[in-house]
Amino acid sequence: MTQARPSRVLMLQGTASDVGKSLLATALCRIFAQDGLSVAPFKSQNMSLNSYVTPDGKEIGRAQGMQADACGVPATTDMNPILLKPSSDRTSQVVVHGKPYRTMEAFSYRRDYLDEAGKIAREALERLRSRFDIVLLEGAGSPAEINLKDRDIVNMRMAGWADSPVLLVADIDRGGAFASIVGTMELLEPEERARVQGFIINKFRGDVGLLRPGLEWLENRTGKPVVGVVPYLDGLLLEAEDSLSYRRQGRRGNGGSGGKLLDIAVVRYPRWSNFTDLDPLFAEKDVAVRYVARADEFGFPDAVVLPGSKNTAEDLLFLRETGLDRLLLRYGEDGGWLTGICGGFQMLGEKLRDPEGIESEHRVLAGLGLLPMETTFGAGKRTERVTGTATGWRDPDGEVPSYEIEGDEIHMGVSAFARDVERPMRVREPGDRESVSPSSWPEGARSEDGKIWGTYIHGILHNDEYRRGWLNAVRRSKGWEPIEGELVFNRLREAEFDRLAEHFRRHADVDRIYRIMGIARP
Repeated sequence: MTQARPSRVLMLQGTASDVGKSLLATALCRIFAQDGLSVAPFKSQNMSLNSYVTPDGKEIGRAQGMQADACGVPATTDMNPILLKPSSDRTSQVVVHGKPYRTMEAFSYRRDYLDEAGKIAREALERLRSRFDIVLLEGAGSPAEINLKDRDIVNMRMAGWADSPVLLVADIDRGGAFASIVGTMELLEPEERARVQGFIINKFRGDVGLLRPGLEWLENRTGKPVVGVVPYLDGLLLEAEDSLSYRRQGRRGNGGSGGKLLDIAVVRYPRWSNFTDLDPLFAEKDVAVRYVARADEFGFPDAVVLPGSKNTAEDLLFLRETGLDRLLLRYGEDGGWLTGICGGFQMLGEKLRDPEGIESEHRVLAGLGLLPMETTFGAGKRTERVTGTATGWRDPDGEVPSYEIEGDEIHMGVSAFARDVERPMRVREPGDRESVSPSSWPEGARSEDGKIWGTYIHGILHNDEYRRGWLNAVRRSKGWEPIEGELVFNRLREAEFDRLAEHFRRHADVDRIYRIMGIARP
């Protein structure tokens, strides 16, 4: 829809990282869409290792992709024009409109590129404003980081460029919410304080009546209203933006057949990425997921997952430093179920080669050697949505099922095989409906017994039938009965958007939020 005037805007900022801005923005995206308005999310600059591939094969932050899904619109790079993907403590890959620009140190990025990044972000926002009724902006971290404010392009300067009202979000679950709000307001400039039109207290637990005196004090002290006290919403199966938000302690299921739980260990290395690949496992009632970062945590899992990594070489060295590499090698050689996704897949191979130092300073590293594969890193990066087919695991009747699959490829590095190995998947570009066509190619690798397998496809476990086929194969190997027809994860995700929106409507003043934007509620 083309409009004669720019759309209305609203911005959510937080008193700190991980206060819940992304999920509250998702809730509002869904609410505005339910109310019949066209709405788009926007975050000018996102720092995250959790990414999303747009329909045209570009990479943006996962949170903005999820928010676009909640809006019911295709994600575009205008929704997150600048994505920073940390590759070390001081450097990040700078992704501009979905494609890698270069790897930069934080200081040089701020000094040499931030002005250009701000221009790119403003242009992207204006395009969204010309197309949608509402653009919902999200800040990053806190607007009161005084060491960063002079070059800010994601919090109050962006609100100023957009002439947007701001709702300030605080996390009461971590404690100090009132101090965080008042302290943030004190550190803002007068014109920035004037932009703040209200507060949202997030992740509340308990009786809101006991909180009432504090809310009245806060409103009297600041002259700003509290537009919502949003209780903590347990068990929400929606993506986290980054590892701060991710489920820290894993999750125990409620029992599958006969109450038997599969113990799945996920190796948590320092630079793991795209951890939302694991989300469907949290929805499975016969699965308990736990994280492993030390050898003494490994135990006796039924299956192990090596997830994606932003720096495969450094995370492989982490496995060596912790002794996890020896445990994984022994586990695989003893017939354990071991899966690698993207960077984890590369680690399962025999060698990593980086002759130009693209990803790290290590030119050659030995992998775990569990698959006959060598990976060479180069400057090119593949970011594509793919569809295809995958062969499953032989059932007791001798049948080998075939599954339709889809997902994203987001990786640097090309893998080659030193000898024959089963390639269990065949993928094709989206839009190619032929299961076997000239444009399709083999993908992934699997050991002869089927227990060790890997793939470059992020989201492979989001394919419900394929995921359940793998879990049932693990169950059968333990002598347990398979589970059938338990869950459709993607349909559940849509229901979760609606649950989140309804939760927010119950505990926030949505009418007031419309008035803050200057819009009559539909």
